[in-house]
Amino acid sequence: MGTRLRVLLAGVGVALLAGCGADGGAPRVLNVFAAASLTDAFTAVGARFEADNPGVEVRLNSAGSSDLAQQIVNGAPADVFAAANESTMKTVADAGLVDGQPTVFATNVLQIATPPGNPKGVASFADLARPDVAVVVCAPQVPCGAATERIEQATGVALSPVSEEPDVRSVLGKVSTGDADAGLVYVTDVRSAGGSVEGVSFPESDRAVNSYPIAALTDAPEPELARSFVELVTGEFGREALEDAGFGAP
Repeated sequence: MGTRLRVLLAGVGVALLAGCGADGGAPRVLNVFAAASLTDAFTAVGARFEADNPGVEVRLNSAGSSDLAQQIVNGAPADVFAAANESTMKTVADAGLVDGQPTVFATNVLQIATPPGNPKGVASFADLARPDVAVVVCAPQVPCGAATERIEQATGVALSPVSEEPDVRSVLGKVSTGDADAGLVYVTDVRSAGGSVEGVSFPESDRAVNSYPIAALTDAPEPELARSFVELVTGEFGREALEDAGFGAP
Protein backbone atom coordinates (compact mmCIF):
# COMPACT_ATOMS: atom_id res chain seq x y z
CA MET A 1 0.00 0.00 0.00
CA GLY A 2 1.41 3.40 -1.02
CA THR A 3 2.21 6.06 1.55
CA ARG A 4 -0.35 8.47 0.09
CA LEU A 5 -3.18 5.89 0.30
CA ARG A 6 -2.27 5.04 3.92
CA VAL A 7 -2.50 8.74 4.82
CA LEU A 8 -5.88 9.07 3.13
CA LEU A 9 -7.27 6.03 4.90
CA ALA A 10 -5.95 7.29 8.22
CA GLY A 11 -7.74 10.57 7.63
CA VAL A 12 -10.99 8.75 6.93
CA GLY A 13 -10.57 6.81 10.16
CA VAL A 14 -10.08 10.00 12.16
CA ALA A 15 -13.18 11.54 10.58
CA LEU A 16 -15.28 8.50 11.41
CA LEU A 17 -14.11 8.49 15.01
CA ALA A 18 -14.85 12.21 15.33
CA GLY A 19 -18.50 11.52 14.51
CA CYS A 20 -18.84 8.99 17.31
CA GLY A 21 -19.02 9.30 21.05
CA ALA A 22 -16.02 9.02 23.32
CA ASP A 23 -16.67 5.27 23.62
CA GLY A 24 -16.80 4.79 19.84
CA GLY A 25 -20.61 4.62 19.78
CA ALA A 26 -23.28 7.17 19.01
CA PRO A 27 -22.72 10.70 20.36
CA ARG A 28 -24.28 11.71 23.67
CA VAL A 29 -27.07 14.17 23.01
CA LEU A 30 -27.80 17.22 25.15
CA ASN A 31 -31.27 18.62 24.48
CA VAL A 32 -31.42 22.36 25.16
CA PHE A 33 -34.82 24.04 25.05
CA ALA A 34 -34.29 27.79 24.61
CA ALA A 35 -36.40 30.86 23.83
CA ALA A 36 -36.33 31.77 20.13
CA SER A 37 -34.52 35.03 20.89
CA LEU A 38 -31.57 33.00 22.21
CA THR A 39 -31.01 31.08 18.97
CA ASP A 40 -27.87 32.86 17.79
CA ALA A 41 -26.19 33.16 21.19
CA PHE A 42 -26.93 29.56 22.14
CA THR A 43 -25.72 28.29 18.77
CA ALA A 44 -22.33 29.80 19.65
CA VAL A 45 -22.46 28.41 23.20
CA GLY A 46 -23.46 24.99 21.88
CA ALA A 47 -20.52 24.90 19.46
CA ARG A 48 -18.14 25.75 22.30
CA PHE A 49 -19.71 23.09 24.52
CA GLU A 50 -19.27 20.44 21.83
CA ALA A 51 -15.64 21.46 21.37
CA ASP A 52 -15.05 21.18 25.12
CA ASN A 53 -16.88 17.83 25.33
CA PRO A 54 -15.87 15.49 22.48
CA GLY A 55 -18.57 12.99 21.64
CA VAL A 56 -21.39 15.28 22.75
CA GLU A 57 -23.97 16.76 20.39
CA VAL A 58 -26.00 19.80 21.51
CA ARG A 59 -29.48 19.84 20.01
CA LEU A 60 -31.11 23.24 20.29
CA ASN A 61 -34.90 23.41 20.33
CA SER A 62 -35.82 27.06 19.80
CA ALA A 63 -39.40 28.30 20.03
CA GLY A 64 -41.66 30.52 22.09
CA SER A 65 -40.93 30.03 25.80
CA SER A 66 -44.53 29.16 26.65
CA ASP A 67 -44.61 26.42 23.99
CA LEU A 68 -41.32 25.00 25.25
CA ALA A 69 -42.51 25.04 28.86
CA GLN A 70 -45.62 23.10 27.87
CA GLN A 71 -43.55 20.55 25.96
CA ILE A 72 -41.38 20.00 29.03
CA VAL A 73 -44.37 19.66 31.35
CA ASN A 74 -45.85 17.15 28.90
CA GLY A 75 -42.71 14.98 29.12
CA ALA A 76 -40.44 16.11 26.30
CA PRO A 77 -36.87 14.79 26.85
CA ALA A 78 -35.17 18.08 27.73
CA ASP A 79 -31.95 18.56 29.69
CA VAL A 80 -31.83 22.36 29.95
CA PHE A 81 -34.50 25.07 29.76
CA ALA A 82 -33.74 28.74 29.11
CA ALA A 83 -36.80 31.00 29.07
CA ALA A 84 -37.35 34.60 28.05
CA ASN A 85 -39.06 35.49 31.33
CA GLU A 86 -39.31 34.21 34.87
CA SER A 87 -43.03 33.48 34.84
CA THR A 88 -42.57 30.93 32.04
CA MET A 89 -39.79 29.22 33.99
CA LYS A 90 -42.15 29.15 36.98
CA THR A 91 -44.53 26.96 34.97
CA VAL A 92 -41.83 24.29 34.76
CA ALA A 93 -40.65 24.83 38.34
CA ASP A 94 -44.19 24.48 39.71
CA ALA A 95 -44.41 21.10 37.98
CA GLY A 96 -41.37 19.99 40.01
CA LEU A 97 -39.16 19.71 36.94
CA VAL A 98 -36.40 22.22 37.75
CA ASP A 99 -33.17 20.97 39.32
CA GLY A 100 -32.29 23.54 41.99
CA GLN A 101 -32.90 27.26 41.56
CA PRO A 102 -33.03 28.84 38.09
CA THR A 103 -30.34 31.42 37.40
CA VAL A 104 -31.10 34.71 35.64
CA PHE A 105 -28.32 35.10 33.07
CA ALA A 106 -29.42 37.90 30.72
CA THR A 107 -31.91 40.69 30.09
CA ASN A 108 -33.59 41.97 26.94
CA VAL A 109 -35.90 44.78 25.85
CA LEU A 110 -38.28 45.26 22.96
CA GLN A 111 -37.49 47.24 19.85
CA ILE A 112 -39.61 48.12 16.84
CA ALA A 113 -38.56 46.39 13.63
CA THR A 114 -39.47 47.90 10.28
CA PRO A 115 -38.57 47.03 6.69
CA PRO A 116 -35.37 48.71 5.47
CA GLY A 117 -35.87 52.42 5.03
CA ASN A 118 -38.83 52.44 7.46
CA PRO A 119 -41.38 53.24 4.70
CA LYS A 120 -44.18 54.23 7.10
CA GLY A 121 -41.93 56.53 9.13
CA VAL A 122 -42.52 54.73 12.43
CA ALA A 123 -40.69 56.73 15.10
CA SER A 124 -42.41 55.86 18.38
CA PHE A 125 -44.46 53.23 20.17
CA ALA A 126 -47.56 55.40 19.67
CA ASP A 127 -47.00 55.28 15.89
CA LEU A 128 -47.76 51.56 15.99
CA ALA A 129 -51.39 52.43 16.77
CA ARG A 130 -51.77 54.48 13.58
CA PRO A 131 -54.45 53.03 11.27
CA ASP A 132 -52.06 53.10 8.30
CA VAL A 133 -49.47 50.92 10.05
CA ALA A 134 -49.87 47.14 9.84
CA VAL A 135 -48.18 45.90 13.01
CA VAL A 136 -47.46 42.35 14.14
CA VAL A 137 -46.71 41.29 17.71
CA CYS A 138 -46.11 38.13 19.71
CA ALA A 139 -49.09 36.29 21.15
CA PRO A 140 -49.83 37.42 24.74
CA GLN A 141 -48.85 34.09 26.31
CA VAL A 142 -45.33 34.42 24.87
CA PRO A 143 -42.84 36.55 26.85
CA CYS A 144 -42.41 39.12 24.07
CA GLY A 145 -46.20 39.39 23.85
CA ALA A 146 -46.52 39.80 27.60
CA ALA A 147 -43.90 42.57 27.45
CA THR A 148 -45.87 44.29 24.69
CA GLU A 149 -49.00 44.22 26.85
CA ARG A 150 -47.11 45.74 29.79
CA ILE A 151 -45.97 48.63 27.61
CA GLU A 152 -49.51 49.15 26.30
CA GLN A 153 -50.79 49.34 29.87
CA ALA A 154 -48.01 51.69 30.98
CA THR A 155 -48.46 54.08 28.05
CA GLY A 156 -52.20 53.85 27.50
CA VAL A 157 -51.52 53.08 23.82
CA ALA A 158 -53.68 50.19 22.57
CA LEU A 159 -52.40 48.31 19.51
CA SER A 160 -54.54 46.56 16.91
CA PRO A 161 -52.14 44.03 15.41
CA VAL A 162 -52.88 42.34 12.12
CA SER A 163 -51.48 39.12 13.58
CA GLU A 164 -50.14 37.64 16.81
CA GLU A 165 -47.20 35.32 16.25
CA PRO A 166 -45.95 32.33 18.30
CA ASP A 167 -42.43 33.78 18.81
CA VAL A 168 -40.23 36.77 17.99
CA ARG A 169 -38.60 35.12 14.99
CA SER A 170 -42.03 34.75 13.36
CA VAL A 171 -42.71 38.46 13.96
CA LEU A 172 -39.32 39.27 12.46
CA GLY A 173 -40.11 37.13 9.43
CA LYS A 174 -43.35 39.01 8.76
CA VAL A 175 -41.51 42.33 8.79
CA SER A 176 -38.47 41.24 6.77
CA THR A 177 -40.68 39.82 4.00
CA GLY A 178 -42.76 43.01 3.82
CA ASP A 179 -45.94 41.37 5.15
CA ALA A 180 -46.05 43.97 7.93
CA ASP A 181 -45.05 47.62 8.30
CA ALA A 182 -43.65 47.09 11.78
CA GLY A 183 -43.27 44.47 14.49
CA LEU A 184 -42.31 44.33 18.13
CA VAL A 185 -39.32 42.08 18.72
CA TYR A 186 -36.26 42.17 20.96
CA VAL A 187 -33.19 44.32 20.38
CA THR A 188 -31.25 41.09 19.88
CA ASP A 189 -33.53 39.97 17.05
CA VAL A 190 -33.06 43.21 15.13
CA ARG A 191 -29.30 42.80 15.49
CA SER A 192 -29.38 39.19 14.30
CA ALA A 193 -31.46 40.13 11.24
CA GLY A 194 -28.67 42.25 9.82
CA GLY A 195 -29.92 44.54 7.05
CA SER A 196 -33.20 42.73 6.47
CA VAL A 197 -34.95 44.99 9.00
CA GLU A 198 -34.38 48.37 10.61
CA GLY A 199 -34.59 48.94 14.37
CA VAL A 200 -36.43 51.80 16.07
CA SER A 201 -35.78 52.18 19.80
CA PHE A 202 -38.38 53.75 22.07
CA PRO A 203 -37.96 54.88 25.70
CA GLU A 204 -41.02 53.01 26.97
CA SER A 205 -39.23 49.71 26.37
CA ASP A 206 -37.68 50.17 29.82
CA ARG A 207 -41.15 49.53 31.28
CA ALA A 208 -40.90 45.87 30.30
CA VAL A 209 -37.38 44.51 30.75
CA ASN A 210 -37.35 40.73 30.38
CA SER A 211 -35.10 38.66 32.66
CA TYR A 212 -33.94 35.33 31.21
CA PRO A 213 -33.60 32.35 33.60
CA ILE A 214 -31.88 29.03 32.87
CA ALA A 215 -31.98 25.72 34.71
CA ALA A 216 -31.08 22.07 34.39
CA LEU A 217 -34.13 19.82 34.61
CA THR A 218 -34.85 17.07 37.12
CA ASP A 219 -35.68 14.50 34.43
CA ALA A 220 -32.69 15.40 32.27
CA PRO A 221 -31.41 12.35 30.34
CA GLU A 222 -27.90 13.85 30.72
CA PRO A 223 -27.93 15.56 34.14
CA GLU A 224 -24.17 16.13 34.44
CA LEU A 225 -23.95 17.60 30.95
CA ALA A 226 -26.99 19.75 31.70
CA ARG A 227 -25.36 21.30 34.75
CA SER A 228 -22.13 21.86 32.81
CA PHE A 229 -24.02 23.63 30.03
CA VAL A 230 -25.71 25.94 32.54
CA GLU A 231 -22.28 26.74 33.98
CA LEU A 232 -20.97 27.60 30.51
CA VAL A 233 -23.91 29.91 29.81
CA THR A 234 -23.56 31.72 33.13
CA GLY A 235 -19.76 31.85 32.96
CA GLU A 236 -17.40 34.17 31.12
CA PHE A 237 -17.80 32.63 27.66
CA GLY A 238 -21.59 32.68 27.90
CA ARG A 239 -21.64 36.28 29.07
CA GLU A 240 -19.46 37.33 26.14
CA ALA A 241 -21.61 35.44 23.61
CA LEU A 242 -24.77 37.00 25.02
CA GLU A 243 -23.25 40.48 25.03
CA ASP A 244 -22.18 40.03 21.39
CA ALA A 245 -25.79 39.13 20.57
CA GLY A 246 -27.05 42.32 22.23
CA PHE A 247 -28.33 40.97 25.55
CA GLY A 248 -27.97 42.99 28.73
CA ALA A 249 -26.42 41.79 31.97
CA PRO A 250 -28.76 40.36 34.64
